[in-house]
Amino acid sequence: MSSPAEPTSPPPSAPAPVITRTEVTWRGEKLFDAGPAGRAHRIDGGAKQAPGPVETLLNAIATCAAVDVIDIIGKRKTLVEAMTVNVAAERRPEAPRRVRHLDVEFRIVGAGIERDHAERAIQLSFERYCSVASSLAADIVLEVRLTLNGDSGEAKRLHVWTPRT
Repeated sequence: MSSPAEPTSPPPSAPAPVITRTEVTWRGEKLFDAGPAGRAHRIDGGAKQAPGPVETLLNAIATCAAVDVIDIIGKRKTLVEAMTVNVAAERRPEAPRRVRHLDVEFRIVGAGIERDHAERAIQLSFERYCSVASSLAADIVLEVRLTLNGDSGEAKRLHVWTPRT
């Protein structure tokens, strides 16, 4: 004799995806205005009058990671006084000339910031939080270097976030 089936509760729903939208308007030659209404910036497909598409990608990676690093360091009650992020990308020589290797240098100034905390913030950004970097192909080599208050550290190879299998 079988027992009556117990009612099952519905499975927990997954969070709704975040939808981000933009618009790109051609302005002649290789010039475009890109971004949501009222917040557009110029992108130059020829990289003559404004950053080109790949430079814009590198800017997005640097900005995304920098915001994370500033937030993470700030949680330790130490403030970043100045930051510059330099990014160099090695690309394939033939089309599609996608990025194969990124060298990223964080130049951070701030009293009381400890090197290991800044390095951990950088690592967390690329391996967990930066949505731009995590949208890149997983085979891209990423090397980062921290210069903290004028003292340069060694380059370290990091892994960009990848989904767990």
